[in-house]
Amino acid sequence: MAQGASTPEELDALLEDAFVLRDPKALASLFEPGALLIAGSGTGQVRGNEEIALLARVLCSGDFTYVAEHRRVVQAHDIALVLATHGTNVVRRGPDGAWRYAISLLAIDQRTKEEP
Repeated sequence: MAQGASTPEELDALLEDAFVLRDPKALASLFEPGALLIAGSGTGQVRGNEEIALLARVLCSGDFTYVAEHRRVVQAHDIALVLATHGTNVVRRGPDGAWRYAISLLAIDQRTKEEP
């Protein structure tokens, strides 16, 4: 899976793909080095590559999923706010041109768990 995305919308789709494929490495690669991730109400918050990678393993080993349904994307130069059905995200375009999450608040709970 690519390291980052070419648009903020594509980044949201790559996050969904990482959950569908249960690929914690791909999920963690979508975040910039000092990013903050808050996933659901029970996981607390994690910051930085190592902590995000650990949480990604936990999320991908469970029955959690994320559906990329962005409702609005507000972009100013190299930063964007992505308002999604299951999350609110601040994303930035890095020097390499790829978009990555800087702050991600994901609503990963009973409402977004996969149905049996």
